[in-house]
Amino acid sequence: MLQQGTLLVCPTPIGNLQDITLRVLDTLKKVDLIAAEDTRHSRKLLNHYDISTPLLSYHEHNERKRIGELLDRLKEGKNVALISDAGMPGISDPGHVLIRKCYEEDIKVDVLPGANAALTALVLSGMPTDSFVYLGFLPTGRSERRKILEKASTLSHTLIFYEAPHKLIRTLQDIQEIMGNRQAVVTRELTKIHQNVHRGEVSLLVEEFKTTPPKGECCLLVEAYEEKIERGEPSLWLRDMKQVVLEGKEKKEAMKIVAKKYGISRRDVYKASLDEDKKEE
Repeated sequence: MLQQGTLLVCPTPIGNLQDITLRVLDTLKKVDLIAAEDTRHSRKLLNHYDISTPLLSYHEHNERKRIGELLDRLKEGKNVALISDAGMPGISDPGHVLIRKCYEEDIKVDVLPGANAALTALVLSGMPTDSFVYLGFLPTGRSERRKILEKASTLSHTLIFYEAPHKLIRTLQDIQEIMGNRQAVVTRELTKIHQNVHRGEVSLLVEEFKTTPPKGECCLLVEAYEEKIERGEPSLWLRDMKQVVLEGKEKKEAMKIVAKKYGISRRDVYKASLDEDKKEE
């Protein structure tokens, strides 16, 4: 039995409509109102399971406007379910602001377990699952996006990103330049008929998707940073960098060229250069 005046966060399928729990279905039938990211999209799911609970739109563009109305309903003792278009609300979807407000107003919140693309992709990837960092969608702006990748480049955790298909190649190219030619996995259309998993070094994935442009929402996983250098020695990087500089390139551009050649990050080349400068002091 539901406790009155509760916000119930309900995950929905990320592709296959059967990937919804019995508890979520029961909850969606019993609540007084469902706050949905896209009411037209959610109505298809509800119709499939013969659920007629009233819907109210709640998305990133009207989130702050709707919060007051939803809080009022909850304070009146109404039970409200929160759903997004797919997966767990609040994970790269609207929800965390409403949840935080509920706690501030002493309103009960409950989260039901269910589908999530990031964790599904992580386990499917075959990469280490004992330690990972979820970074969601990267910013569209190149400078901000690259700053985040720079910060993440030395994290010793499996990295998880969401990305739109038309931005995937650009993101992979930035990762290769900043983090080096690491192993990566791209999952597409998870749980759907055309689910695909692509594995390999970032450079190979770039070429693959240039030949066959990706379709469907993508989840990108990148191997963790390792202190141990397995692709060449710093002395070789510095030798090649000096040669490139002698050929007329700026030092920054030379670092970029060497990093790409050895499949390492520019940060590694930069650090090796700093270490060399300190030795010469």
